[in-house]
Amino acid sequence: MAAYQAPPPEFRELPDVPNKLEPDATAHLSPFVAKPEHQTDIGFPGELVDNWEEKAIDKMGELLGKYRSFQVYMDSCVKCGSCTDKCHYFQGTSDPKNMPVARQDLLRSVYRRHFTFAGKYFPKLVGARDLTREVLDEWHSYFHQCSQCRRCSVFCPYGIDTAEVSMAAREIMDSVGHGQKYCNEILGKLQKVGNNLGLPGKALKATLAEFAEEIEDDTGLPVKIPLDVEGADILLITPSADFFAEPHIDGLMGYAKVFHEAGVSWTLSSYASEAANFSMFIGSYSNLKTVAERIRKAALDLGVKRIVVGECGHAWRVAYSFWNTTAGIGSGAAEDDEFAQALQKQLDHNYPIPQHICEFTYDLVQEGKLRFNKEENDWRTITFHDSCNVARGSRMGSWAGGQFDIPRAIIKAAANNFVEMDPATIKEVTYCCGGGGGLLTDDLMEIRVKGALPRMEALNEVVEEQGVTHLAAICAICKAQFAKILPIYKFPMDMITSTHQIVGDALVMTGSIQEKELDGTDDESDEETAGSEES
Repeated sequence: MAAYQAPPPEFRELPDVPNKLEPDATAHLSPFVAKPEHQTDIGFPGELVDNWEEKAIDKMGELLGKYRSFQVYMDSCVKCGSCTDKCHYFQGTSDPKNMPVARQDLLRSVYRRHFTFAGKYFPKLVGARDLTREVLDEWHSYFHQCSQCRRCSVFCPYGIDTAEVSMAAREIMDSVGHGQKYCNEILGKLQKVGNNLGLPGKALKATLAEFAEEIEDDTGLPVKIPLDVEGADILLITPSADFFAEPHIDGLMGYAKVFHEAGVSWTLSSYASEAANFSMFIGSYSNLKTVAERIRKAALDLGVKRIVVGECGHAWRVAYSFWNTTAGIGSGAAEDDEFAQALQKQLDHNYPIPQHICEFTYDLVQEGKLRFNKEENDWRTITFHDSCNVARGSRMGSWAGGQFDIPRAIIKAAANNFVEMDPATIKEVTYCCGGGGGLLTDDLMEIRVKGALPRMEALNEVVEEQGVTHLAAICAICKAQFAKILPIYKFPMDMITSTHQIVGDALVMTGSIQEKELDGTDDESDEETAGSEES
């Protein structure tokens, strides 16, 4: 696909509600519809089914009965307007259907028509609509202009979660054979091969060996990136982006350095070589469970005691919030689920299950087990992007706000120059990167660019006023999105940085070239060698 050509939206002095609405400004944006094999590979009809309207309404009724929250979200909105200007896509496009309340109403109007008294008998009075092909196409467009970031829910006085509404709409569309190509194709690859890339085990092994050689060249130490090692203490579950692209691979090498310095045994799994779980984006808990059970099987087969999750925002949310109920990883196992019960007995409950790589590194920092030469990062002035699913869908540590404190603490431990962006754009009110929720696809590049506007504005402010040179993140999708978006907004592409890349660059490893240079032992050994030669 050709590179994005149109200019990005212009920066505003104060990010706010657009001055002028542009109805249907992004109505033309719609992701590719999934091909039949992309649907059937993950248990959905291959094409739009007969009587799809009736079946879609039946599916909506099923979701209303299954999830009490969905029913509440459909009934409780009072159109107060608190959410209208909170969406990055609305700010970037000025399209009123990208107001969270308006996007919800695309589904709510059909709900009213079929599931409320007023909608059945007085549809025009309550804005109720029949489900037509035009409405279905509108759903396919605008529910894929929502990254499920949940920023709007922070400001909603009733706690309505637009992400859950978007997930429900996508699940309904999938159930009648009208899914999204990007998410469903990726899920099929994961379930067949073990990762989103479709990278087979032999290729993965060769790739990891190359990374290990690069680390050894840099440090002088035989740092391994092990694969399928039975009996290892730790199973690392990381996004497959860490295996093939910058800056992700630098983060993976950072993990490897930390594990090596900590002296722990660890491994990756070729069977479950993917932390990402796009099932959450499409609202499919059956697929979410299938993917989570791959990780459970890998942990059982390898006999590990701990599970650590790498830098990926939605993967951490799935691990933190869903692994226990879907696969019994850590807790929540059904009494008759022998595999979940076996894993709970196998894992070491003295540690968090699962544990984020940032938590792992933070604990080592707090215990004084890692040594850093912070000057190695002095060429960087760093700011941090809070990823949505970490910020608003999970936590780290044992205290409220740990998901904000811990990544910043390990960056500050490894670097001298750290700057925060505007408080209204970070932590629990962070702006989305613009590419989350299953939108990281070239057919949606326009909405990705425009949705990134608020984050780019906040970044531009600290670049101009405080000399920021690098944007650190702990999410694979954020990193991939920024690598594409930053140049469009006239920032360097390599500005985006893995958090553990910063950690790895400053880590002084025992016996490494860096340690010898820092302590001056190289010079001493050279003098001793010269003296013995003279003798």
